[in-house]
Amino acid sequence: MAEIKSNMAGSVWKILVEPGEQVTEGQDIIILESMKMEIPIASEQDGTIAEIKVNEGDFVNDGDVLATIE
Repeated sequence: MAEIKSNMAGSVWKILVEPGEQVTEGQDIIILESMKMEIPIASEQDGTIAEIKVNEGDFVNDGDVLATIE
């Protein structure tokens, strides 16, 4: 199981996938918002979203786990 981590501090603006959904490497799964900029977080591998660990509006720090992929 792989973890998708935040690469910066910011707020979870939008979650683009749901648990059980198939994703491909490079597909955007979550969009963070920081300093009025939208930063997409992409999957680093093909797989199935096992769990989304954040909610829209949550604040995350650099390195926080956002989701897991099987």
